[in-house]
Amino acid sequence: MDQHSPSIRARAVVLMRRGVPNRVVAEQLNVPRGTVGWWRSEDRKTRGEMYEPPTDCPQCTGRDFDRVAYAYLLGLYLGDGHIISKRKQHHLSIFCNATQTGLIAAAEEAVRKVMPLPNVSQRQKPGCVEVKSYTRHWTCMFPQHGPGKKHERRIVLEPWQQGIVDAHPWEFIRGLIHSDGCRITNWTTRMVAGARKRYEYPRYFFTNVSEDIRRLYTDTLDKLGVEWTLCTRNGDPFNISVARKASVALMDAHVGPKY
Repeated sequence: MDQHSPSIRARAVVLMRRGVPNRVVAEQLNVPRGTVGWWRSEDRKTRGEMYEPPTDCPQCTGRDFDRVAYAYLLGLYLGDGHIISKRKQHHLSIFCNATQTGLIAAAEEAVRKVMPLPNVSQRQKPGCVEVKSYTRHWTCMFPQHGPGKKHERRIVLEPWQQGIVDAHPWEFIRGLIHSDGCRITNWTTRMVAGARKRYEYPRYFFTNVSEDIRRLYTDTLDKLGVEWTLCTRNGDPFNISVARKASVALMDAHVGPKY
């Protein structure tokens, strides 16, 4: 680290105590931002001041937030999301298929709309992209966070969360489908005028090991008038199918395939 005169450091401390951001102090005094940040940290220690990072958490500040984006993000979190909350490591991660660039962009947009202040980044992993937002306050927005896997603990929405889902059910369904669901084309054969012909039809699947999360999905479908069936595959009852023509049309109008 370059050495700077005591007078430069003193001037920097005066500015920082007035609330001037590190970047501005560094520019005014021609000092690296890292040095300014270290001076600020040392000044806090000298005064016995505990640093609390700024937050725009709606639960902690009472700030209004984008409830449409939250309903979608809640679906993504319950499907392919998790929160790391340790002493020096706090972030929300949403995992997206690396080929589905539209989904990656939608996930990042929803994160930023719910809490714009935290830093958001993308991390490339084999076959997927991890959308990460760094703040411990995601546990406030997703109280379903806890130790272990989601299917190994109860998943119940808080009343304020259920109110958002009730107000924006299709966004919640879209988030669940975009995380743990898909739209596929099934086929079967039928006898027509004595000849067997191939018949294709679209179908939505949602697959999740958690019984609670599946119930949140199906309860919301029921309220929307979407017919569904439980499909058991290889003895596992983890799949919810929507195949009726009218119900698929509803899903197409509000959800559509991932891309």
